[in-house]
Amino acid sequence: MDRMDKGGIRTKSPQGRWVLFATVLGSGMAFLDGTVVNVALPRLGHDLGASMSGLQWTVNAYTLTLAGLILLGGSLGDRYGRRKVFVTGVIWFAVASALCGLAPNIQTLVAARALQGVGGALLTPGSLAIIQSSFAREDRPRAVGAWSGLGGVAGAVGPLLGGWLVETAGWRWVFLINLPLAALTVAVALRHVPETRDEAADGRFDVLGAALAALALAGITYGLIERGSAVPVVAALAGVALGAAFVALEVRRSRAGAAVSALVPVRVFSSREFTAVNVVTLIMYAAMGVVFFLLVVELQVAAGFSPLAAGSSMLPVMLLMLVLSPRAGELGKRIGPRLPMTVGILLCTGGLVLMSRVGPGASYLLDVLPAVALFGLGLSAAVAPLTATVLATAEERFAGVASGVNNAVARTGGLLAVAAIPPLVGLTGAAYTSPEVFTAGFRSAILISAAMMAGAALLTFLTIRTNALGTPSRAAVPERKAACNLDAPPLEPCEPSEEARGRG
Repeated sequence: MDRMDKGGIRTKSPQGRWVLFATVLGSGMAFLDGTVVNVALPRLGHDLGASMSGLQWTVNAYTLTLAGLILLGGSLGDRYGRRKVFVTGVIWFAVASALCGLAPNIQTLVAARALQGVGGALLTPGSLAIIQSSFAREDRPRAVGAWSGLGGVAGAVGPLLGGWLVETAGWRWVFLINLPLAALTVAVALRHVPETRDEAADGRFDVLGAALAALALAGITYGLIERGSAVPVVAALAGVALGAAFVALEVRRSRAGAAVSALVPVRVFSSREFTAVNVVTLIMYAAMGVVFFLLVVELQVAAGFSPLAAGSSMLPVMLLMLVLSPRAGELGKRIGPRLPMTVGILLCTGGLVLMSRVGPGASYLLDVLPAVALFGLGLSAAVAPLTATVLATAEERFAGVASGVNNAVARTGGLLAVAAIPPLVGLTGAAYTSPEVFTAGFRSAILISAAMMAGAALLTFLTIRTNALGTPSRAAVPERKAACNLDAPPLEPCEPSEEARGRG
């Protein structure tokens, strides 16, 4: 039974602090791995004799399985126990991390990174679901805020930690550092985190849908990265066909009375605005994926930065988001999301144009810092209103699905861009060993990313309503709403009844 039906844990209690510690530490490992690995790419590529496509696969193998399985991972936790699936994901992630750290060649590393993504797909949705189901209703916003903020700290520390590990202990420790963190997470979770599950969950899992989604992404990604022969073309076409089959399957399983619950209920896309904001997410995160993949490599290969200095270069972005994102969220509530999102994405565009100037002999203060600071300001203004719009434009009963879909869309955008853009601009083979070749490709890739951001800003302005988060004029007028039936989605605006508050 969900803990929420028993009153729930309080954030200021000892158990509440332990639950937060376990969930933040577990999800923090996944956040760290999303940022520390890029810093290590030049060193590990040199040590393992990898080509540019090998570096792309090192990043994308993880993102591929994570994006393809993250929705299924959340469903498994609801059905079989959120703590159980979370702990399983942490252990899986740790074993895969050990394989990464011991990999004798790039092929083994890529396979281990794919296994890491499976672990991430189990633990990432589980960590937030544990908080949502374990804490008392009135404490959940505070708990989720702490989870989000501390997770942001992990993301900010990641590149710095990665650079330090590469310089002092070697690139393998970028992965091996996960082992003690995982051991501590499992110990705390088993002792202090209560088990919760959704007792109302029924129907069989959409395993076929998850497999089709993952295989579609794999085929398209392979075709974009490898190129040069008939095999990648066939793989890409097969990926597109599997993607179409996935859509057809989800449409069929979304019908009432289907024996298997749809992985992605089609009705969630009945809102044009929800669809539009997810397209914006896809484009934005595609551009961001290219930046986070290439900038730290460019700084080491062409500008002569140490791994530590390169890893620290994006720290202003993370710090600005930590400080300003909550304020941007509040601003979006007051004036609507369209203006903050549009302006924020345009600031990102300007930051990327400045970033295209980075090359041999670049100065951090004169060339890098202005670009990443403007980029960080833009993300700070855009991301919080974007996330709020995703949830506000979906039906309330689809809030969890909407969040999961947006998460998967964001990761898919980064996955496809990192696969497609480097080969498009000539970053193939041993390009990362030549400062001149890499800089030429880097500048072209960053300008393409800037154009994508500009397109996302235009789409935002044309498709997102000012009152997407609720009409301010109506919100300002107090009105009595019907009591919510928590056992079914409300058909009109409502507020919890006294009985419902007691249950929450």
